[in-house]
Amino acid sequence: MEHLEIEVKFYAPDIDPVRKNLVESGAVFKEKVFETNMLFDDINKNLTEKKSLLRLRRDKKNILTFKSLPRDSDKNFKILRELEVDVSNFDTMRAILESLGFHHVMTYEKWRETFESKNGTHICIDNMPYGDFIEIEGKKREEIKTLSHVIGLPWKQRIILNYHEIFEIIRQDLNLKFSDITFDNFKNLNIDLQRYMASFIKQIGRASCRERV
Repeated sequence: MEHLEIEVKFYAPDIDPVRKNLVESGAVFKEKVFETNMLFDDINKNLTEKKSLLRLRRDKKNILTFKSLPRDSDKNFKILRELEVDVSNFDTMRAILESLGFHHVMTYEKWRETFESKNGTHICIDNMPYGDFIEIEGKKREEIKTLSHVIGLPWKQRIILNYHEIFEIIRQDLNLKFSDITFDNFKNLNIDLQRYMASFIKQIGRASCRERV
């Protein structure tokens, strides 16, 4: 049985109403953490070519994640096969990956608040260096769609890009010279994400045969 990650994102320039709707819907706050995520690939970029991802994350614990394309796709959601394992030592795990021929290709940071709905769907409020987003993840696609309406997020505004792909659109438009999505890199930048929404959303119709990591 595949371990599938099924989710959508929404850009949320005003977080407070969404948080209020979450609480009123019965969702329970779980935690708030700061994440440091490191992505790895081999010298030939085979993982990138296969639309796969190898990630080492540090927040309250350390997690190694591998994501790859599933057998079935759905253009309305970001769906990936996901395998995760806790690791006891972040630096040692990085050394193991590098010894196996993988190298660090990107770091990205975020603050993440996690809520859980009554039916077990997870909702994350992600404060990225370039803006705030809501991520809804669950096992049942219809419940994800229904919850988006309940908390006031228009389904037509959903995003199935990952945070690296969102950054790449911004980076190319602004001709940014850095590749890491860190708060330090963005501290002197004021990004108007509304101007990019059409680019974010139009990817939905293109994703049926190439789901995103």
